[in-house]
Amino acid sequence: MRALGKAGNNGAIWFGIGVALAILDGSNRKAWIVCAVLAPVAIALNYVVKLIVRRPRPVLEGLPPLGGAPSSLSFPSAHATSSFAVATAMTRVEPLGAFAFLLALALSLGRPYLGMHYPSDVIAGALLGVALGLLVPLSL
Repeated sequence: MRALGKAGNNGAIWFGIGVALAILDGSNRKAWIVCAVLAPVAIALNYVVKLIVRRPRPVLEGLPPLGGAPSSLSFPSAHATSSFAVATAMTRVEPLGAFAFLLALALSLGRPYLGMHYPSDVIAGALLGVALGLLVPLSL
């Protein structure tokens, strides 16, 4: 879970997958680039929400978090937001992109396990991500 969480930091894994797909699938290159760029954009938008809500990360006495985070703000989960945004957008490009939801789910479920988020942070991040993935225009 730690390695998966680190891969999801700043949407890096999604950016990499999007770039790889843009290289491999020339017919949908522009849409895959949009998917790649959506990952860090979703992280930035997520941070704006974090600054508005200002919910602190969970603190469990005797159980320190198993992962690290760039801020002490918890709501919503940036990993869930970027993961579900890109998975949703990828599914719009190619129906087989729906397999990206398996990775999105794994990245998101790891956040409460690592002590980084409350479950509601992940749910809110996933909902925000799906909305972003549906709204983003897939052509440049």
